[in-house]
Amino acid sequence: MIDPKRLLEQVLGGSVGGDLQSAGRQIRNRLDQAGGAQSFAGGAVAGGLLGLLLGGKGARRMTQGVFGYGGAAVIGALAMRAYQAYQAEQAGRAVPPLRDDESVPLPHLVPAADGSPFELVLVRAMVGAAKADGHIDAAEQRRLFAEVERMGLDPEAKAYVFDLLTHDVDIGSLATAVATQEQGAELYLAARLAIDPDDPAERAYLDALATRLRLPADLRARLDQSA
Repeated sequence: MIDPKRLLEQVLGGSVGGDLQSAGRQIRNRLDQAGGAQSFAGGAVAGGLLGLLLGGKGARRMTQGVFGYGGAAVIGALAMRAYQAYQAEQAGRAVPPLRDDESVPLPHLVPAADGSPFELVLVRAMVGAAKADGHIDAAEQRRLFAEVERMGLDPEAKAYVFDLLTHDVDIGSLATAVATQEQGAELYLAARLAIDPDDPAERAYLDALATRLRLPADLRARLDQSA
């Protein structure tokens, strides 16, 4: 049986899970060290399956970044921060400080619309985004399969990953899995961090995802700014 949290951890190559309080602390500490959000959320990948997917893209291979600083907990916290700021802006209020109330679950800790683990939806979205430019040819696919074999996944998780690498990820199924607006924001941000926005094919993937998620333009702009 697939362990969704563990699989997401192996895809990101960073620490996964956690809570809003610890993620909020990591974001604030990292912003203080880096001197701003742009330095913090540079779209870099520390390792994991996503690092392997992006590693074949030359200049996009990086060694540290958001996935190495709290993984999904940080992605979730950044998405919630952008969503809270968007809500405040729409209501004409000042943007509130980052909420780090442990009683508020991160978006991916809430089940998907069909009751399945939302962590798996994030996995599908990121792998789909990383593949969107069609750079994975037969030779690259064989290399990825060999690397996945060395990741120590259980048979079901391995089959799940092989299927994602072999077949296209349906954007419509990603959108229908979203149960809350916060999940939509996190899904978009996760995909955004896995693409090169200057690549036309990857940008088209992201535009299609935003359309299916029905993301308001102002919210999407805030999520793009986070990335």
